[in-house]
Amino acid sequence: MPIITRKGLSANQILRKENIQIIEEEVNLPTNLLEIGILNLMPKKQDTEIQLLRELSNTNEKIKVTFLNVTSYKSKTTSPEYLQKFYSTFDEIKDKKFDGFIITGAPVEQMEFNQVDYWDELTKIMEWTKTNSKSTIYICWGAQAGLYYNYGIKKHLLPNKMFGIFEHEIVDQNTPILKGLKQNFKAPHSRHTGIYENDIVQNPNLTLVSKSDDAGVFIVENKAKTQIFVTGHFEYDSNTLDNEYKRDLSSGLPIQEPKNYYKNNIPVFSWKENGIKFYSNWVNEYVAKKA
Repeated sequence: MPIITRKGLSANQILRKENIQIIEEEVNLPTNLLEIGILNLMPKKQDTEIQLLRELSNTNEKIKVTFLNVTSYKSKTTSPEYLQKFYSTFDEIKDKKFDGFIITGAPVEQMEFNQVDYWDELTKIMEWTKTNSKSTIYICWGAQAGLYYNYGIKKHLLPNKMFGIFEHEIVDQNTPILKGLKQNFKAPHSRHTGIYENDIVQNPNLTLVSKSDDAGVFIVENKAKTQIFVTGHFEYDSNTLDNEYKRDLSSGLPIQEPKNYYKNNIPVFSWKENGIKFYSNWVNEYVAKKA
């Protein structure tokens, strides 16, 4: 089904080449739309746009997507002109209701939360989602920020970067978010910090949905099933970890080859169907369902 975006968004042309139906806002819009907001905190915003729009296109719902950026931080990698043209600010949408909302990760995980330039603005948005979004997904650092702000769950620094493709156990067999996924399903991780499992299972407001023997806590839901916290990246493309690995190598940063990823030096897209099922489940079972 179609994805509705702003006219001229760079992702539109790329996704159309993949036979994904894109409708631009300036034309007559279909009725019965689902509205999803995405707070994109990633430095390569256009890559994240493509990844998330691609995942959201795999449903039977018509979805209008609004991208948001923070105003308390000036992006070093995306021009102000691009953000002004294709992104909304919180002040511009704060009176709207969304069917779903996504808060991405950000490359600030080794900083204390209150040291992040836009932390105050982010907390306002996280608080706002409780009343203005039926369901909110928090990704990677976004998941850690959401767990800390909403439930006081602290992150901790890992001895080495969690980097690669890992198998995951489904702990909560009753959750709709993992419907159709098998035990030991695969998903990517790319982070320097983690969450202690005991902090999740001892919190009466949270449910541990999925974990990994190697990567630790993966998916957490609140009891009301209005918030989903994902410490990895179902949305990643086949080459995203490869690009990150080569970027860090070229920058002289300490980085190990991503685990369980290459076969004969070629990335293997082993989590593709899992990502499609995860986001389809979210749209169908959380976002589109009537209250």
